[in-house]
Amino acid sequence: MNSEEKEDLIRKIVNGEVAIHQIEKFAEPNDAVEVRRRSLEIITKSTLENIGSSKMDYSAIRGKNAENVIGAISVPVGVVGPIKVKGGSFDGSVYVPMATTEGALIASIGRGIKAINLSGGAVARVIDDGMTRGPVFKFDSIVDAHRFVKWLHENFPKIKAVAEATTHHGKLERITHYITGNNVFLRLRYKTGDAMGMNMATVATEAACTYMEKNFKGATLVGVSGNMCSDKKPSMVNMLEGRGKTVIAEIVVKGKVLKDVFGADAATINDINFRKNWAGSIRAGSATHLNAHFANMVAAIFLATGQDIAQVVESSSGYTWTELRGRDLYISVTMPSLEIGTKGGGTGLPTQNESLSIMKLNGSGEPLGSNSMKLAEVIASIVMAGELNLLSALATRDLGKAHQKLGRSK
Repeated sequence: MNSEEKEDLIRKIVNGEVAIHQIEKFAEPNDAVEVRRRSLEIITKSTLENIGSSKMDYSAIRGKNAENVIGAISVPVGVVGPIKVKGGSFDGSVYVPMATTEGALIASIGRGIKAINLSGGAVARVIDDGMTRGPVFKFDSIVDAHRFVKWLHENFPKIKAVAEATTHHGKLERITHYITGNNVFLRLRYKTGDAMGMNMATVATEAACTYMEKNFKGATLVGVSGNMCSDKKPSMVNMLEGRGKTVIAEIVVKGKVLKDVFGADAATINDINFRKNWAGSIRAGSATHLNAHFANMVAAIFLATGQDIAQVVESSSGYTWTELRGRDLYISVTMPSLEIGTKGGGTGLPTQNESLSIMKLNGSGEPLGSNSMKLAEVIASIVMAGELNLLSALATRDLGKAHQKLGRSK
């Protein structure tokens, strides 16, 4: 598209003759981004030079990652580590990229990593794995609803075949039902390989629901999602049954390490954990987040590696547990609903793919699904480092000092 053609299209957009979302009808994706941005500058009387300075092939984004694109936002990316992880899938030391605008976060996690490495490394295990989609059906009566549930489980092999016909890698593992009056809420659970799998599960579930509606008289699909999934919302069903990866990391930190690295002791950290993370969270009604700040670490790694940012909500749910072992401290983090992938979605964007490559976890693993399992164990270990450091900072009353030094403009 030459400059005259661009200027003509910009004029039409500014005059309202062409809508912002229609630009790709007249220009290829990279030209469309420039035209849209320049038009918006005129319409809003703003300057978008920095948003437009990113280097990206927008033809790879169209129809996949975003719509009405005008450029990209830059977020500082730091790195922590290496952290030693002794996982069921990942075994070794790794640097981990984190994108954040919160000063002191990366430095504080680094201090937690130092204590973990001096104590032999984090032990981590993915104990469950499965992405869910939860449709809701309505019926004339509880009699029909109950009969449907019986039919559903009798015909599971047929439903499984229909769902799996929509995907190369997705496998329907089971269907759980929840009856409420004349409504039947379902929760279909899938193995999704190295993809986070939300879109995969949705497409497969739509096909399965069409089959159910067609083959069981009286079943009416209300929606492919009835919130029993439960996606992008805190929920007890995810805490109990898991969604995505259920992963736990643990370590015993020697009393000497606590003193040398943090200037803290196990008894004080343990007391703070129970009074803050457990009693305080329960008193505040935060029953799905009995932790200090899982969301900080999860959000920073999600941003850096191209995960679905909105899924920080349930991915940061979980529990920080501590015990005294003499003068040593046992600490673990349990994350029931870590929804991540190393392939698909935003993981294929250039900078995000590079971030995953730092950990050698970009794309599909061998065997399939192994890269996402490794990433889950790494994330849980980093989350534990962040929890350990924050609890220690509270124990020594150093939290404000760190933010004054690294998180405030001078």
